[in-house]
Amino acid sequence: MNIIKKIELEQMRLDIPKFKSGDSVKVHMRIVEGEKERIQVFHGNVIRISRGTTNATFTVRKISNGVGVERVFPMHSPFIDRIEVVQQGRVRRSRLYYLRNLKGKAARIKPLKTW
Repeated sequence: MNIIKKIELEQMRLDIPKFKSGDSVKVHMRIVEGEKERIQVFHGNVIRISRGTTNATFTVRKISNGVGVERVFPMHSPFIDRIEVVQQGRVRRSRLYYLRNLKGKAARIKPLKTW
């Protein structure tokens, strides 16, 4: 096996749940402030997933006090405590950049129907 591939496999996390664009997720981030450490939850919709080995990322968008906030998370970051999939969304695109221009109820994502 290639040495680089071997090092990348050691750095990858195996506890990441399956999710896709349109899903509502909670990302629990470990924040270090001085000597203290706390968990901060970022709850929003996944609008983009960039696949890869150790450089995979996903973007989560939420509305905070009427302002849209987007955050890009590295998929295999050691600062991510855990990722929870709250709700699966029904979308027909992999990049949901059109949500940036929508407001209110129009910016909602319909839930996926499971029979």
